[in-house]
Amino acid sequence: MKTAMRFWGVKTFFIFGAVTVFAITGCQKDLKQTTDQEEDATVSAASSVQGEAQPGQDYVPNEILVKFAKGSSENARTNALTRIQGQVSEKILTKVMERFGENDGIYLIHTPLAVLEAISKVKGVEIEYAEPNYIYTHDLVSNDTYYTNGSLWGMYGDGTSPANPYGSQASEAWAAGHTGLSTVVVGVIDEGAMFSHSDLAANFWTNPYDAVDGLDNDNNGYVDDIHGWDFDKNDNTTFDGTQDDHGTHVSGTIGARGGNGTGVAGINWNVTIISAKFLGRRGGTTANAVKAVDYITDLKNRHGMNIVATNNSWGGGGASSSLQQAIERANTANILFVAAAGNGGNDGVGDNNDATPSYPSNYPNTNVIAVAAITSTGARSSFSNYGATTVDLGAPGSGIYSTLPGSGGTSSYGSYSGTSMATPHVTGACALYASTHPGASAAQIKAAILAAAVATPSLAGKCVTGGRLNVSGF
Repeated sequence: MKTAMRFWGVKTFFIFGAVTVFAITGCQKDLKQTTDQEEDATVSAASSVQGEAQPGQDYVPNEILVKFAKGSSENARTNALTRIQGQVSEKILTKVMERFGENDGIYLIHTPLAVLEAISKVKGVEIEYAEPNYIYTHDLVSNDTYYTNGSLWGMYGDGTSPANPYGSQASEAWAAGHTGLSTVVVGVIDEGAMFSHSDLAANFWTNPYDAVDGLDNDNNGYVDDIHGWDFDKNDNTTFDGTQDDHGTHVSGTIGARGGNGTGVAGINWNVTIISAKFLGRRGGTTANAVKAVDYITDLKNRHGMNIVATNNSWGGGGASSSLQQAIERANTANILFVAAAGNGGNDGVGDNNDATPSYPSNYPNTNVIAVAAITSTGARSSFSNYGATTVDLGAPGSGIYSTLPGSGGTSSYGSYSGTSMATPHVTGACALYASTHPGASAAQIKAAILAAAVATPSLAGKCVTGGRLNVSGF
């Protein structure tokens, strides 16, 4: 029986100017469940089909993603659709796919059959792969308060005041005059984010290539993508209110404005953030994740933007060829893909990603950096996944204070925990390194981050570096 991918957590919202604190305990977002028919069909699923679902993975019922083999005949394609009584819901052909010569794209196909049964039935037809349209979510836990009062421990160093040796050492980089550059760009692939937040507004992208006039002025396929794009609803409204708390929180860790005497500070006081929203109220799908990754890649290819990394604080589903290929297209464009290792350890034991892969952090693409979470005392967070060969390093992930959207459009702050919160510390590190090392390649930035990791007993044998993030030299 498949269970929904969850985010675990207690969210604590601090609304300045009021004394009310709202705490939601054991919060869980419901996902669209598979039908009994689909669950029964797992018995007949073909084991040789790439992207086959495993127990515990959620996907959209009655939808599959199909990439036909290059040069496949129309008869073969018609035959495949006939076998599963399928209808094409969407042909996904991004500008980046076209640039790579993949002019046929990927087909999102609706079928009355159970997903795994449909995948089994198209086996043997002229296809490159068929896979479920997986559903992804993010993970959280929580409580706390910001920098000068000792709350923003993830930014501290062992030689700063306040001090914490298990922080990212960002404040030591700041003391050396390294606070980032607005010419360095990162993409936040997540929920939307509150681009008008008082601590984020100065660092959010406003598209200079596409005026808000109802036209696709830069011909990238998206009309008036002023701050990015919402792939969940397919519109240019990348912020939809307080439900976009997760995307706003991770954005603040990457690039909340520092030195302004208010709120919090991100790893970078100066940076440019682009929102690629694909997570909605019911999670996000593989199809939309592919489009979001390719959107960021296309902006770099099309306009020569200095996009160095995307932040991916989400997970769920199984291995997806379509998503892995999108990540590789980003790799070719020299864009790092920083991913949360996962929060499978809600039992306090943790999940070993070496034994049980967690995607997207487990993809073998060389541009992936997989991130575990640590506490303010240097322990591996009880919820955090790990992996001696599949998780790269740890970063602050418990009790992380950052930006949040408040009610009525107000700017708020709150403390969350999760590998979702550890990941933007590393994405921020990518941007900070790029600001002081112009022209550094994705491989060079990743190598520098891993080389600078500080050995940490709780991470010994639990990740590639055996250590935690250290940006003091960036």
